[in-house]
Amino acid sequence: MPATVYFVDARSRNTRTNTLAKMNGLLKKLIEDNPDAIKAGELCAIKIHFGELGNDGYISPVHARTAANLAKEQGAKPFFADTNTLYSGSRSNAVDHLNTAVAHGFVPEVCGAPVIIADGLISADWRDAPLPPSCKHFKAAKIASAFLDADSMIVLSHFKGHEMAGFGGAIKNLAMGCAPYQGKREQHSVKFQVKGDKCVSCGACVPVCPSGAISLAKGAKASIDLELCIGCGECLSYCATKAIRMDWSVALPEFTQKMTEYALGAVRGKEGKVLYLSAVKNVVPDCDCTPWSDAPVVPDLGYLASTDPVAIDQAAFDLVRAAPARPGSALDGKAGAGDDKFKVLHPETMGELQLSYGQEIGLGIREYKLVRL
Repeated sequence: MPATVYFVDARSRNTRTNTLAKMNGLLKKLIEDNPDAIKAGELCAIKIHFGELGNDGYISPVHARTAANLAKEQGAKPFFADTNTLYSGSRSNAVDHLNTAVAHGFVPEVCGAPVIIADGLISADWRDAPLPPSCKHFKAAKIASAFLDADSMIVLSHFKGHEMAGFGGAIKNLAMGCAPYQGKREQHSVKFQVKGDKCVSCGACVPVCPSGAISLAKGAKASIDLELCIGCGECLSYCATKAIRMDWSVALPEFTQKMTEYALGAVRGKEGKVLYLSAVKNVVPDCDCTPWSDAPVVPDLGYLASTDPVAIDQAAFDLVRAAPARPGSALDGKAGAGDDKFKVLHPETMGELQLSYGQEIGLGIREYKLVRL
């Protein structure tokens, strides 16, 4: 049986329906179909990305409030949560992370629920979540305790491109977003190198490396110490000339599969207790972890909701693929309706492997029925 994915498009002029009403309607439809998903007295984790300082692609706390309101209407106790980052930046420990969340408006008075950094002050609060034999790489995933201890979850995802995963949706939101530093490092576990013919010695990659693996001698090209490299990929985002590379044919399939296994670890044991809502709007080329947001690559398409993370990502991927490229964006003149936009943006990536492998290991199914509300 195909999974049901509900869809509300981005248009509002004819219906006079705003974003808050759209998100609320989608979540209420999921509750109507799954009345036991969120129950009175439960601790309900709302998984969301608070955005890196300087980024504006993340879901607005004003809109995210609909998830908190829905949980409270069911008598549950909601909280917003994310985990600390592997790379250096504005969210690498709970103090900086909370300050970033506050700067972006994630305070109870706006988003409707408290904010918790799920893996603790220095990413040390986690436990092993056992994985089924269908997983090729891990027997267990390291998942932040707050997500494991929550009785139910609402996963709010901003669908966009990603320089390693191809695209980031519900699967990546679960995998990286529910894992502590150690879990993120397990998922990446790739090594990067500098292609000297492309390096312009700008030095942009040096200060962003959290392990100090990158050096740049005067008059020389950048160099990465493979013994120190932790494989976070932050340098990829900062290298304007794309001089930093890995052996994509070997590393990317493994990375993508490991990430998908971690997504399963984040929700295993919560069958029937997780709701997903994805914003397919402001679809930018790169992750919300970058301290900037490029122009969206397709027109705003709308919102999706489902109880299946694979199906909702498949539906979002299909909507973006069918859409025209937005004039003036990174895809202008390079892709059109029907093209895999993320493959054009990030040629070496294999985003659809998230979907096929997710189905293979039992995370969800790719076949879906799109129901317009």
